[in-house]
Amino acid sequence: MPNAAPHFRSHVEHILDALRAHPDREALVYGDHRVTAGQLRALALRMARAMQAQGVERGQTVTLLSGNLPESVATRYAANLIGARVNHLYSRLACDVQAAIVRDVETRALVVDPRMTDRAAEITESVPVKSVLVLGPTETGEDLLALAAHQSEESFVSQAQPDDICAIRHTGGTTGHPKGICTTYRQVQAQRAARPLGNDAASTRRQLVATTIAHAAGMLTDAVLESGGAVVMLDDFEAGQVLGTIERERITHLWLLPPLLYQLLDHPRMDHTDTSTLRQVLYGGCQASPARLSDAVGRLGPVLTQGYGQNEAGLISILTPDDHARPERLRSAGRILDGVEVEIRDDAGNALPDGEHGEIVVRSAMVMQGYWKQPQLTAQVLQNGWLHTGDIGFRGSDSYLTVVDRLKDMIVVVGGHVYTTELEDLLNSHPQVRQSAVYGVRDEDRMERVHAAVLLVPGAETSADELRAYVRAERGSMYEPARITFPAELPLTDVGKPDKKELRRRAMAHA
Repeated sequence: MPNAAPHFRSHVEHILDALRAHPDREALVYGDHRVTAGQLRALALRMARAMQAQGVERGQTVTLLSGNLPESVATRYAANLIGARVNHLYSRLACDVQAAIVRDVETRALVVDPRMTDRAAEITESVPVKSVLVLGPTETGEDLLALAAHQSEESFVSQAQPDDICAIRHTGGTTGHPKGICTTYRQVQAQRAARPLGNDAASTRRQLVATTIAHAAGMLTDAVLESGGAVVMLDDFEAGQVLGTIERERITHLWLLPPLLYQLLDHPRMDHTDTSTLRQVLYGGCQASPARLSDAVGRLGPVLTQGYGQNEAGLISILTPDDHARPERLRSAGRILDGVEVEIRDDAGNALPDGEHGEIVVRSAMVMQGYWKQPQLTAQVLQNGWLHTGDIGFRGSDSYLTVVDRLKDMIVVVGGHVYTTELEDLLNSHPQVRQSAVYGVRDEDRMERVHAAVLLVPGAETSADELRAYVRAERGSMYEPARITFPAELPLTDVGKPDKKELRRRAMAHA
């Protein structure tokens, strides 16, 4: 009689094993609430049984409408133990977009942050959900914590299978219906091996999470908890609060998108805050300015690490702290990871030689299964196992990858193409510019014009005409912006990237 296939151990089981190994260690910190590893593990196991008792089964969808709470982390682990897929809504999306997602992913249970019960009521008015479970006592739905309190915290064998969908993560779009990116349990196992956590003492890591755990911060939370470290959670990013938390909680690891890193560097408390405990400042998610990175290295020390990747593709390349010591590397997205195949292709799909610009195409075990319920779009993006990233870039002979722009952000003008990140880098190098965002706007003749939104350093006196002359002198008239605005701040998407859709909308409204 053949031997039974060995039990597939999901990433959640590995995390719970790590929590059980040292139950008294601090695992999660949220305000004055400090949760031990043993408490987090027990809560996740009790929640899994409570959701099962509510009828949640393997292959169904649990949707989270929640901010950064310890209970939200436990909910995700509980749902995945059952073998359910988790969809975590971005909290800043409009109600109608959230409702469309809740319907589209076939939500079986909506788990709600007590602070968001009014929004949950709005959503469920238009989209009936069988189970509405709240992370605490409220008048809306059932209290999941109370239900879990009556359940056992004995070990729970995961029902998940390798090719089941573990998570549906939506693109951070601010208009229309975001795309749902399907990640399997098998892909998460591959991602675990590529985590950019560094080689220092894992058990002493203290990760600060100041962006939504619905995005990259959630994956980093998993990695740190599995490695034996602790995670300090904030509701949102506010530079002064982040600096205070780094000093008070002796933070060693920090994840930020580049615009948030700039806010940290520009805060008046920056030079008066003890950041000496930081061992890694990981950044990514959008292009970074080499000038600002050089400033960050000078002020924070050799702690910066860049991770380039996508929800669709997983991690692709890493720019290490040693790389940051070399100015010529700061425009690069780092060296391509072992196990990740990258080709640069032209419009006809032909592979290009090193140094030539084209679309970055990736193949690895981390690549997504596809887009939820969008087979045609999946077929466009995933071809013969290769994922088309939509990024334009080139590869060096040393396997370092440089990302030049997003295909959709590249501006087609008379005479050629304007790569927005190249122009942003140039503007950011001006001594009176703090940050910029470049985007294309079509005029009445449907021709694209280059626009730039520029944040100036305090006390700056430069004008739009002076900046245009600076660009013209450095890069030529093709790159010269037709219009430059000076907003008080740049609008950001829910995950912290410059919101070019909103900037474009404002420009068109002005026109």
